[in-house]
Amino acid sequence: MGEPNKIKLGISIGDINGIGCEVALKTFLDNRMLDFCTPIFYASNKTISEQKKRLGLEISFQGIPNAEKAHPGKINVCNVWKENPGIQFGEATEEGGKFAIKSLRAAVNALKKNEIDVLVTAPINKNNIQAEDFKFPGHTDFLAKELGGDSLMFMVSDDLRVGLLTDHVAVKNVANEITTKRVKDKVFTMMNSLKVDFGIRKPKIALLGINPHSGDNGTIGEEDEKIMKPAIASMFDDGHQVYGPYSADSFFGSGNHKNFDAVIAAYHDQGLIPFKTLAFGKGVNFTAGLSKVRTSPDHGTAYEIAGKGMADASSFTEAVFLALKVFKNREEYAELSKNPLKKHQLKKKTKAQ
Repeated sequence: MGEPNKIKLGISIGDINGIGCEVALKTFLDNRMLDFCTPIFYASNKTISEQKKRLGLEISFQGIPNAEKAHPGKINVCNVWKENPGIQFGEATEEGGKFAIKSLRAAVNALKKNEIDVLVTAPINKNNIQAEDFKFPGHTDFLAKELGGDSLMFMVSDDLRVGLLTDHVAVKNVANEITTKRVKDKVFTMMNSLKVDFGIRKPKIALLGINPHSGDNGTIGEEDEKIMKPAIASMFDDGHQVYGPYSADSFFGSGNHKNFDAVIAAYHDQGLIPFKTLAFGKGVNFTAGLSKVRTSPDHGTAYEIAGKGMADASSFTEAVFLALKVFKNREEYAELSKNPLKKHQLKKKTKAQ
């Protein structure tokens, strides 16, 4: 049966008509991945069999009724449904949304019950998932409700971390969503994540301005003067390494982001355009601030290439590795917090280095 204490990694398969199953299955084509975790797909034997057949993937799996029956050293498929949904690659169908929600709900329920340790979510379509019992703009909002905590959409790669003050909000509503409280809440959520999830003892964080040129001292909007600057000054005066607001147009191009452990952007495209330009295919969407670990690849359903066997699994693979890393870092942080002597020894070791 292999190692019983290996991390159990749950996978929600996303839209069956997109590339979610493809990138997830391709990640585990390399058997060495099974040395790091025990993967559990929340779907059905029929659906996964159909996906691998149509994609021409030579990969075996074990069907199980629940995560307790998962086999270490094997790919496991937890049977969530008995139906055989029709796969229409490249199409945004109602059925595709229905089964994406079924997979996600089953995986999240398992996570809440500690049947799995971490969750990696494959891409969904934010339109066809909408239903009477599911009215969320995406994974992040749903997970925040189910798992509790102050969630932060946090895009992560090896040398770049970008969080968002507002995520899936229409541009016309962004300024109204940003308050002093929100700025502080998101900064402290990021700061705690950098300490606990990434092992950075004294995080240094940059905030980008809301308006062009951070408002030019109020000439182009007053939000930066009235909200951003006072919030940043208050946190800085309290001893936190928080800086800004920086003009977003030149921040990444000048390489200024390299001077910080993480960056907070005011809205979705302000943060994700530079992130995906610099790290696309290697980036991970991590939901910081939750009681459980959830990651996702940095791309969407990619209907245009779905079913063609062309999808690159790199980002999904990185999402798996980050989920495992954060889980272990949280365990280590909890242990150090319980044992002051170990914490003191770690501090001495860090200083010596």
